[in-house]
Formats: sequence, structure tokens, C-alpha cells
Amino acid sequence: MQGSSHLLVADGAGAQAITDLARHLPPDWFADAHIIFIPADSVSAAAPFSAALQALLPRQWHQAPTIASALPRIAKVFADAHMGLCLYLAGTEGMIGQVMQLALQGGIDHTTISTEHRGSLARRMQCVHCKGITEGVTTQPAQCAHCELWLLVRDHYSRRIGAFQGVCIHAEEPDNIPLAIPSFL
Repeated sequence: MQGSSHLLVADGAGAQAITDLARHLPPDWFADAHIIFIPADSVSAAAPFSAALQALLPRQWHQAPTIASALPRIAKVFADAHMGLCLYLAGTEGMIGQVMQLALQGGIDHTTISTEHRGSLARRMQCVHCKGITEGVTTQPAQCAHCELWLLVRDHYSRRIGAFQGVCIHAEEPDNIPLAIPSFL
């Protein structure tokens, strides 16, 4: 995308999406870029990804230990942003959803956001009953980590919340719970 500045946020295998993108861009493209990388595993396992991203010579570079620790920095970037910021998100659905939610709250137009899913297919789910968020959902149905209801994970994704919606699997028969099977791996 054409823009005056670029924020690229990746977690885990999302780093590979950024290096793949770099092969199609002029070498100086990253001179106006800010890269934030969140390793999915240990820092030592992420070292090759970190080195490859830093080799792109972005204007700013930051490696955060977790998505939660990266969010305040990302919010600050949005708060300080000028017109022309383009946002690139690559990695897990959970990270993409949380940063997308923050971007929309920060006034970033969704048409200036590019996303690429890489890595785990685990879903971030919001219970429509208690509004709690459960991370890393890989089964259907899934149990809410907050109210412990068994939920059907719908394919409805809320960009505003940054999560898929989960509804009570059997409201009329709460003890009739089907066997949870892996669905989002």
C-alpha cells in the first residue's frame, strides 16, 4: 500500500510473511517502517525470525515478549500516527484480532489494514452470555474460561471485538454436551 509510514506487527510465523513481502519491495521501503515482533515460542527459537526482520533495517524495531505487552506500544503508535499510516498484521488470528480492534478504536480506517494469517488456527472466542474472552480455542464445542458454559463456536467473527462468537450449545438441556472434537488446529 502507498502510505507515509508503515506499521508491521507479527507474531510467530507471521515474521515469515513480512520477509516474504520484503522480497517484492524496494530495499529502502522499510526506512519508514516500524516493525513489532512477538515471538510465539522462546526468544531463542525466535532468534532467526528476529534477525531476519532486523536485517530489513526498519526505522523502528521492537520485540515484545507477549501480545499483551505489545498492545500499549501499538496503541501509542496509533495515538501518535499521522494520516497515511498503513498497518500490516501477520500471524495468529488472536494477535490479528486484538491489534485490529485497537486500530479501529484508534481511528485507523480498516481499508488501510492488510492481514495475513500464519501459524495456529486456534480461535479467540467471546462468550455471548458473560462477554468473557477465551484464547486458543481449538475444539467444537468449547468451554468458556469465565462462566464455564459449553459454547458452539460460530463462524461469525466480530471485527469490533476481535473474536469469534460462542453461544450456549444446549441452553434447554445444559447437561447434554456433545463430545468436544478438535476443529481449529
